[in-house]
Amino acid sequence: MALNQPSEVRDVYGITNEQKLLIKAYLQGAVYSWVKNRKDESEGWFAARDLVGGENFEWQGTPLIVLYEKHNKGKTYDEAIVGAAKDLGWLLKAVLNDDKRHFEVGKSGLTAAYRWVGNEP
Repeated sequence: MALNQPSEVRDVYGITNEQKLLIKAYLQGAVYSWVKNRKDESEGWFAARDLVGGENFEWQGTPLIVLYEKHNKGKTYDEAIVGAAKDLGWLLKAVLNDDKRHFEVGKSGLTAAYRWVGNEP
């Protein structure tokens, strides 16, 4: 297990397995980029919003858009955003849990935060 602390990893439903794999590959690329280029910022901690939120929030044209589309059916814009963000968080956690590198789990406000530990053999 790549997460240093035992932690629950939930599956995300309502999207295909192919869509999940594409999202996970996209997130893994974002994590690798963060670890390589921004590890010294705030001691290397990151949350999902750091990778694909803020100025990176435009998901159109990325595999992430299916999460918003899934939640946008019958919900308000804000409810769809919250639902998509929760799913994204679970998928990020699954990516880190399956990664060959080791990550520490912490908190960034009300959301989970992660930091590469770097103690791989």
